[in-house]
Amino acid sequence: MKNSLLSVLMVFLFIFSCRPQNKEEKISLVGGPCEGCEAIYEYGNRQLTPTDTLPDFFKTEPKLKISGIVYKSDGKTPASDVILYVYQTNREGIYPKKGNEKGWARRDGYIRGWVKTGKNGQYTFYTFRPASYPNRSEPEHIHITLKEQGINEYYIDAFVFDDDTLLTAERRTALTNRGGSGIVRPVLQNGIYTADRDIILGLNIPDYEE
Repeated sequence: MKNSLLSVLMVFLFIFSCRPQNKEEKISLVGGPCEGCEAIYEYGNRQLTPTDTLPDFFKTEPKLKISGIVYKSDGKTPASDVILYVYQTNREGIYPKKGNEKGWARRDGYIRGWVKTGKNGQYTFYTFRPASYPNRSEPEHIHITLKEQGINEYYIDAFVFDDDTLLTAERRTALTNRGGSGIVRPVLQNGIYTADRDIILGLNIPDYEE
């Protein structure tokens, strides 16, 4: 009899534990297809902060600091606890590998980083300016994906550079401005190029509801 009661209790606890504990945890699907966006979860056991320094920053020129504020969809309220993931090419225009990559690092390479915004919505990446692909088929760019609470991960317009000759008028017109314009204007300050970009969650993102 005791064994029967124990079995019933264990089944009850299992069913209860599998039920959603918070209806607000339901994820809304937005942004359309996003190949490789799962890489945003590959930071492992790291404690994310609003600032990250990408690999090879200290030994590569020109150095670049990209920072800004992530805003909620109203464009005014800073958004906290938003994870940003970036990856880029090296100065040869390739996504370098070390040979032991797992997951999406096998595609994205090791020059990548993650931050998580604080209460003021601010973020900063220390990196270096990437090069265009060897065939110069694309302007210099830094890919970026984000994850906010209650919504699946989605990509926004890559960081591109206003002074890049490959960023032609035609290519500028074709930009969709997901999350706002990704065009940044690097300015040399104290030996490092700095660029600012504010991001608005949901802006020009398909199926996004305020």
